[in-house]
Amino acid sequence: MVDSKTALIVGVGPGLGMSMARRFGREGFRVALVSRSDTRHGAYLADLALRGIDASAHVADVTDRSRLSAILGEIRRDGDVAVAYYGPGPAQQPVAITEIDVATAQSAFDWVWPAIDVVRAALPGMLDRGDGALLFAGGLSSVRPMPMLGHLALATAALRNYALTLNAALAERNVYAGTLTIGGLVERGDIHAMVTADPARFGSPEGHTLDPDRLADTAWDMYRDRDHAEEVFDAFGRS
Repeated sequence: MVDSKTALIVGVGPGLGMSMARRFGREGFRVALVSRSDTRHGAYLADLALRGIDASAHVADVTDRSRLSAILGEIRRDGDVAVAYYGPGPAQQPVAITEIDVATAQSAFDWVWPAIDVVRAALPGMLDRGDGALLFAGGLSSVRPMPMLGHLALATAALRNYALTLNAALAERNVYAGTLTIGGLVERGDIHAMVTADPARFGSPEGHTLDPDRLADTAWDMYRDRDHAEEVFDAFGRS
Protein backbone atom coordinates (compact mmCIF):
# COMPACT_ATOMS: atom_id res chain seq x y z
CA MET A 1 0.00 0.00 0.00
CA VAL A 2 1.18 3.51 -0.82
CA ASP A 3 2.14 5.38 2.34
CA SER A 4 0.33 8.63 1.57
CA LYS A 5 -2.91 10.39 2.33
CA THR A 6 -5.43 10.55 -0.47
CA ALA A 7 -7.76 13.41 -1.34
CA LEU A 8 -10.67 11.82 -3.19
CA ILE A 9 -12.28 14.22 -5.68
CA VAL A 10 -15.62 12.87 -6.91
CA GLY A 11 -17.19 14.65 -9.85
CA VAL A 12 -14.03 16.31 -11.10
CA GLY A 13 -14.33 18.82 -13.93
CA PRO A 14 -12.17 21.65 -15.28
CA GLY A 15 -13.57 24.14 -12.78
CA LEU A 16 -13.92 23.52 -9.06
CA GLY A 17 -12.98 19.82 -9.16
CA MET A 18 -9.56 20.52 -10.60
CA SER A 19 -9.06 23.51 -8.33
CA MET A 20 -9.72 21.21 -5.37
CA ALA A 21 -7.25 18.66 -6.74
CA ARG A 22 -4.54 21.29 -7.17
CA ARG A 23 -5.16 22.84 -3.75
CA PHE A 24 -5.02 19.63 -1.76
CA GLY A 25 -2.23 18.26 -3.95
CA ARG A 26 -0.21 21.34 -3.15
CA GLU A 27 -0.49 20.40 0.52
CA GLY A 28 1.08 17.00 -0.09
CA PHE A 29 -2.00 14.87 -0.69
CA ARG A 30 -2.11 12.19 -3.32
CA VAL A 31 -5.17 12.94 -5.47
CA ALA A 32 -7.71 10.43 -6.83
CA LEU A 33 -10.00 11.88 -9.48
CA VAL A 34 -13.40 10.39 -10.32
CA SER A 35 -15.56 11.53 -13.24
CA ARG A 36 -18.12 10.01 -15.58
CA SER A 37 -15.79 10.01 -18.61
CA ASP A 38 -12.07 9.60 -19.20
CA THR A 39 -12.08 12.11 -22.08
CA ARG A 40 -10.20 14.76 -20.13
CA HIS A 41 -8.28 12.56 -17.72
CA GLY A 42 -5.04 12.78 -19.68
CA ALA A 43 -5.06 16.57 -19.51
CA TYR A 44 -5.98 16.54 -15.82
CA LEU A 45 -3.17 14.16 -14.90
CA ALA A 46 -0.65 16.07 -17.00
CA ASP A 47 -1.63 19.32 -15.29
CA LEU A 48 -1.20 17.80 -11.84
CA ALA A 49 2.07 16.09 -12.76
CA LEU A 50 3.54 19.44 -13.86
CA ARG A 51 2.77 20.68 -10.36
CA GLY A 52 4.46 17.68 -8.75
CA ILE A 53 1.18 16.16 -7.59
CA ASP A 54 0.77 12.38 -7.52
CA ALA A 55 -2.63 11.56 -9.01
CA SER A 56 -4.78 8.84 -10.49
CA ALA A 57 -7.98 9.06 -12.52
CA HIS A 58 -10.99 6.75 -12.47
CA VAL A 59 -14.21 6.50 -14.47
CA ALA A 60 -17.57 6.20 -12.72
CA ASP A 61 -20.91 7.85 -13.27
CA VAL A 62 -22.00 8.50 -9.69
CA THR A 63 -25.52 7.35 -10.46
CA ASP A 64 -24.11 3.91 -11.34
CA ARG A 65 -23.75 3.02 -7.70
CA SER A 66 -22.22 -0.43 -8.18
CA ARG A 67 -19.52 0.99 -10.46
CA LEU A 68 -18.89 3.83 -8.01
CA SER A 69 -18.55 1.37 -5.14
CA ALA A 70 -15.99 -0.68 -7.07
CA ILE A 71 -13.93 2.41 -7.91
CA LEU A 72 -14.00 3.64 -4.33
CA GLY A 73 -12.71 0.25 -3.23
CA GLU A 74 -9.81 0.49 -5.68
CA ILE A 75 -8.90 3.95 -4.44
CA ARG A 76 -8.95 2.90 -0.79
CA ARG A 77 -6.57 0.03 -1.56
CA ASP A 78 -4.06 2.55 -2.91
CA GLY A 79 -3.97 4.63 0.28
CA ASP A 80 -5.98 6.04 3.15
CA VAL A 81 -8.70 8.48 2.07
CA ALA A 82 -8.03 11.42 4.36
CA VAL A 83 -10.34 13.84 2.51
CA ALA A 84 -13.39 12.95 0.45
CA TYR A 85 -14.92 15.72 -1.67
CA TYR A 86 -18.29 15.22 -3.37
CA GLY A 87 -18.90 17.79 -6.10
CA PRO A 88 -20.76 16.49 -9.17
CA GLY A 89 -23.60 18.64 -10.44
CA PRO A 90 -27.08 17.20 -10.95
CA ALA A 91 -27.46 15.72 -14.43
CA GLN A 92 -31.20 16.40 -14.64
CA GLN A 93 -32.93 19.47 -16.01
CA PRO A 94 -35.17 21.27 -13.51
CA VAL A 95 -38.88 20.49 -13.47
CA ALA A 96 -41.07 23.34 -12.23
CA ILE A 97 -41.78 22.97 -8.52
CA THR A 98 -45.49 23.63 -9.19
CA GLU A 99 -45.68 20.71 -11.61
CA ILE A 100 -43.78 17.90 -9.89
CA ASP A 101 -45.25 14.64 -8.70
CA VAL A 102 -43.72 12.29 -6.16
CA ALA A 103 -41.75 10.31 -8.76
CA THR A 104 -40.19 13.48 -10.17
CA ALA A 105 -39.32 14.73 -6.69
CA GLN A 106 -37.73 11.38 -5.84
CA SER A 107 -35.64 11.44 -9.03
CA ALA A 108 -33.79 14.56 -7.86
CA PHE A 109 -32.29 12.52 -5.04
CA ASP A 110 -30.36 10.34 -7.50
CA TRP A 111 -27.71 13.03 -6.95
CA VAL A 112 -27.76 12.63 -3.15
CA TRP A 113 -27.49 8.85 -2.77
CA PRO A 114 -23.94 8.69 -4.24
CA ALA A 115 -22.80 11.25 -1.66
CA ILE A 116 -23.90 8.82 1.03
CA ASP A 117 -22.07 6.01 -0.78
CA VAL A 118 -18.88 8.09 -0.75
CA VAL A 119 -19.25 8.74 2.97
CA ARG A 120 -19.94 5.07 3.68
CA ALA A 121 -16.74 4.16 1.83
CA ALA A 122 -14.47 6.77 3.41
CA LEU A 123 -15.81 7.32 6.93
CA PRO A 124 -14.97 3.98 8.61
CA GLY A 125 -11.27 4.42 7.90
CA MET A 126 -11.38 8.01 9.12
CA LEU A 127 -13.00 6.93 12.36
CA ASP A 128 -10.44 4.14 12.82
CA ARG A 129 -7.59 6.62 12.36
CA GLY A 130 -9.27 9.37 14.38
CA ASP A 131 -8.91 11.93 11.60
CA GLY A 132 -10.44 12.88 8.26
CA ALA A 133 -12.74 15.25 6.43
CA LEU A 134 -15.83 15.02 4.25
CA LEU A 135 -16.46 17.99 1.96
CA PHE A 136 -19.46 18.68 -0.26
CA ALA A 137 -20.44 21.25 -2.89
CA GLY A 138 -24.08 22.27 -3.07
CA GLY A 139 -26.20 25.11 -4.33
CA LEU A 140 -27.67 28.35 -3.07
CA SER A 141 -31.21 26.99 -3.50
CA SER A 142 -30.59 25.05 -0.29
CA VAL A 143 -30.79 28.30 1.71
CA ARG A 144 -32.80 30.60 -0.58
CA PRO A 145 -35.95 29.88 -2.61
CA MET A 146 -34.91 29.73 -6.28
CA PRO A 147 -37.97 28.55 -8.26
CA MET A 148 -36.01 28.32 -11.51
CA LEU A 149 -34.24 25.25 -10.11
CA GLY A 150 -37.51 23.43 -9.58
CA HIS A 151 -37.35 19.97 -8.08
CA LEU A 152 -33.54 20.05 -7.87
CA ALA A 153 -33.80 22.44 -4.92
CA LEU A 154 -35.20 19.59 -2.81
CA ALA A 155 -32.05 17.51 -3.25
CA THR A 156 -29.75 20.49 -2.78
CA ALA A 157 -31.34 21.22 0.58
CA ALA A 158 -31.05 17.58 1.58
CA LEU A 159 -27.34 17.43 0.73
CA ARG A 160 -26.65 20.59 2.74
CA ASN A 161 -28.51 19.23 5.74
CA TYR A 162 -26.69 15.91 5.43
CA ALA A 163 -23.31 17.67 5.54
CA LEU A 164 -24.19 19.89 8.49
CA THR A 165 -25.72 17.04 10.46
CA LEU A 166 -22.72 14.80 9.77
CA ASN A 167 -20.46 17.49 11.13
CA ALA A 168 -22.51 17.74 14.31
CA ALA A 169 -22.57 13.96 14.72
CA LEU A 170 -18.79 13.66 14.22
CA ALA A 171 -17.73 16.66 16.29
CA GLU A 172 -16.45 14.54 19.17
CA ARG A 173 -14.71 12.00 16.95
CA ASN A 174 -12.13 14.21 15.25
CA VAL A 175 -13.69 13.87 11.79
CA TYR A 176 -14.94 17.01 10.05
CA ALA A 177 -17.72 17.57 7.52
CA GLY A 178 -18.33 20.81 5.67
CA THR A 179 -20.17 22.18 2.68
CA LEU A 180 -19.59 24.91 0.11
CA THR A 181 -22.96 26.50 -0.72
CA ILE A 182 -22.42 27.95 -4.17
CA GLY A 183 -24.53 30.60 -5.85
CA GLY A 184 -22.99 31.62 -9.15
CA LEU A 185 -21.29 30.33 -12.27
CA VAL A 186 -18.01 28.65 -11.40
CA GLU A 187 -15.39 29.87 -13.84
CA ARG A 188 -13.75 27.30 -16.13
CA GLY A 189 -16.55 24.84 -15.35
CA ASP A 190 -18.74 23.20 -17.96
CA ILE A 191 -21.88 25.19 -17.10
CA HIS A 192 -19.88 28.41 -17.25
CA ALA A 193 -18.61 27.41 -20.70
CA MET A 194 -22.15 26.66 -21.90
CA VAL A 195 -23.52 29.98 -20.66
CA THR A 196 -20.70 32.11 -22.02
CA ALA A 197 -20.96 30.40 -25.40
CA ASP A 198 -24.60 31.48 -25.82
CA PRO A 199 -25.23 34.84 -24.12
CA ALA A 200 -28.29 35.45 -26.31
CA ARG A 201 -29.97 32.50 -24.64
CA PHE A 202 -28.55 32.67 -21.13
CA GLY A 203 -27.68 36.34 -20.71
CA SER A 204 -24.36 37.80 -19.69
CA PRO A 205 -22.56 36.06 -16.81
CA GLU A 206 -20.79 39.29 -15.87
CA GLY A 207 -20.95 39.83 -12.13
CA HIS A 208 -22.32 36.34 -11.49
CA THR A 209 -19.17 34.23 -11.62
CA LEU A 210 -17.02 32.66 -8.93
CA ASP A 211 -13.31 31.85 -9.03
CA PRO A 212 -12.87 28.10 -8.39
CA ASP A 213 -9.40 28.66 -6.96
CA ARG A 214 -10.91 30.92 -4.30
CA LEU A 215 -13.53 28.29 -3.49
CA ALA A 216 -10.82 25.63 -3.20
CA ASP A 217 -8.73 27.89 -0.94
CA THR A 218 -11.78 28.27 1.30
CA ALA A 219 -12.32 24.51 1.32
CA TRP A 220 -8.71 24.05 2.44
CA ASP A 221 -9.19 26.62 5.22
CA MET A 222 -12.34 24.81 6.37
CA TYR A 223 -10.46 21.50 6.39
CA ARG A 224 -7.56 23.01 8.31
CA ASP A 225 -9.47 25.10 10.85
CA ARG A 226 -12.60 22.94 11.33
CA ASP A 227 -14.36 25.71 13.24
CA HIS A 228 -17.44 26.04 11.00
CA ALA A 229 -19.27 23.69 8.67
CA GLU A 230 -20.45 25.95 5.85
CA GLU A 231 -19.30 28.74 3.58
CA VAL A 232 -21.84 30.50 1.35
CA PHE A 233 -20.72 32.04 -1.94
CA ASP A 234 -23.30 34.35 -3.47
CA ALA A 235 -22.62 36.04 -6.81
CA PHE A 236 -26.22 37.19 -7.15
CA GLY A 237 -25.96 40.22 -4.94
CA ARG A 238 -27.65 39.13 -1.73
CA SER A 239 -26.25 37.69 1.50
